[in-house]
Amino acid sequence: MQHQLFIDGRWQDPVEPGQIPVFDPYRGAAYHQVTAAGPADVAKAVEAAKAAFPAWRAAGGRERGRYLKAIAGRLTERAEELARISSLNNGKPLGEARIDMADAAASFAYYAELAADLEASQNRTVPVPDAAFGARLRREPAGIASLIVPWNFPLVTTSWKVAPALATGCTVVLKPSEITPVVELELGVIAAEIGLPPGVLNIITGTGERVGAPMTVHPDVAKISFTGSNAVGARVMAAGAPGTKSVSLELGGKSPIVVFDDADFDQAVECVLGGIFFNAGQMCSATSRLLVERSIAPRLIEAVVAAARALKPGDPLDEGTQIGPITMKAQHDKVLSYIERGKADGLKLLTGGGKPAGLDQGWFVEPTIFGDVPVDSPLWREEIFGPVLCMRSFDSESEAIALANDSDFGLVATVVSEDLDKANRVADAIESGHVWINSPQAIFVQTSWGGFKASGIGRELGPWGMSSYLEVKHVTTRLTR
Repeated sequence: MQHQLFIDGRWQDPVEPGQIPVFDPYRGAAYHQVTAAGPADVAKAVEAAKAAFPAWRAAGGRERGRYLKAIAGRLTERAEELARISSLNNGKPLGEARIDMADAAASFAYYAELAADLEASQNRTVPVPDAAFGARLRREPAGIASLIVPWNFPLVTTSWKVAPALATGCTVVLKPSEITPVVELELGVIAAEIGLPPGVLNIITGTGERVGAPMTVHPDVAKISFTGSNAVGARVMAAGAPGTKSVSLELGGKSPIVVFDDADFDQAVECVLGGIFFNAGQMCSATSRLLVERSIAPRLIEAVVAAARALKPGDPLDEGTQIGPITMKAQHDKVLSYIERGKADGLKLLTGGGKPAGLDQGWFVEPTIFGDVPVDSPLWREEIFGPVLCMRSFDSESEAIALANDSDFGLVATVVSEDLDKANRVADAIESGHVWINSPQAIFVQTSWGGFKASGIGRELGPWGMSSYLEVKHVTTRLTR
């Protein structure tokens, strides 16, 4: 496993010596170390990206796309190995980590095609109302991009940012989370293997204070893309303001899943469970607020509780494991503190609330469900980022919509109903960036990702993800005098 910094196409030690322990959340113990970079290393990485930018920009979309396609190929070839590396560090079950690796490869393959399309569409004629003038459109890379990614989906969020940034002609400085850096460093191995030009992709590990903050204020950085908490996102936005940097933020969520009484019952249970217990609930998209029509609420809750109790915790590398540990000790303690708050406030605990029986090691939290949670409860309103589901009943479509929208966040939502007219009507009324109808949280690289309100600024994935790294230029020429 790599542990150094990947700067200017080479593995390097930091300017100032330092190490960060990497933990296995199943055992609750460190098993590896990576380099702790500092501001001087950020400066080196930005300098390398700056030197590489003119040639990478001039290479053209087709040439850049060939490199992205090669990265996608290597990710596919190494998918099982990378899934195991990710699962060990993040704690997610191996089956979920395999989904992540397929997602990462798909992102690079998709943006390889969009890179070629970008080149083909350059200098498109723009009709203007005066025949004495001609105009053409160009879309050009923003410049050096600082990309800061979270710990809950290693390599996935990274690919959602790195692939479109490189496709446009931007050069990149990437900061993985110091909690889950190991699989991200393998992207540097792949970049070297395929001959990506030095300086195009730089990967530096370290803390937010020592690496993330300098990345956001460096004067040569033109674009910042951050995924993480709202508190840090606010600081990132403020840091980019003095330099008028382009900033994209993908932040928190407190998303609803709305189940109507005409829903396919088994499908509803599947959607509820997957929406909150996938990745042990460590998802900004977790549908942690269950809104269920009153007539079926007792039956649905009974089934969801039984299914939650049946989920098998254990070693993430065991094929039979269905729910893994929380990725880091601090988050584990935070999730438990919310559960204790719910108990202290007298909320109705339907299942869970502690550590699974028989597991003496690791940062596990039982799948936990609270019933009839008041709308002013912190558990209903605040992002917990763990396997904690809160439930309320509703009596009408309008009430369901109002409850769904009564949130500071607006990232995703799920609607479950056999009446597709009603389901689509509710989906259209919910204030969020992505809505699923009768579906698990299927995410396709062709569709957008991002949210309303406090859930962020901008969109990732699809052509919108690529647009966030592009600047628009019009060239107008006077043709006649």
